[in-house]
Amino acid sequence: MDRIDFLRKVAAGGSLLLIAPAFMTSCSKDDDMTDPGNGGGNEGITIDLTDSAFDALDTVGGYAYSGTLIIFRTGTDNYMALSRKCTHQGCDVTYSHANGNIPCPCHGSMYTTSGVVTNGPAMANLKSYTVTKSGNTLTIK
Repeated sequence: MDRIDFLRKVAAGGSLLLIAPAFMTSCSKDDDMTDPGNGGGNEGITIDLTDSAFDALDTVGGYAYSGTLIIFRTGTDNYMALSRKCTHQGCDVTYSHANGNIPCPCHGSMYTTSGVVTNGPAMANLKSYTVTKSGNTLTIK
């Protein structure tokens, strides 16, 4: 290997070391643009209950997904929102209406509809958010 070839390889390797961290963190499991706690700011996110995507929230016991959230209607004017990100490794969880729980398809963790972990390997509960209703609008913070 001559001197010029050596310098080219060092320059290429050094450049790779400088840009690699940007690629490795650009799609981390913490990226969550619709998560009110991460990108929603102080104003949170809003849900228009007249939107047909949220028709299931017309009845008590109904649920709907919005980005990385599961929203439940728990009473006449009461709603609850949970993160869809499993606390074990960030897989997307979904609500099992038939079983009344929230299973993680990746490693078998299980949560109650209030986000409490009932079966590991997850050790922490799902993140919950405050939901307020004003007219036909839900605000989730």
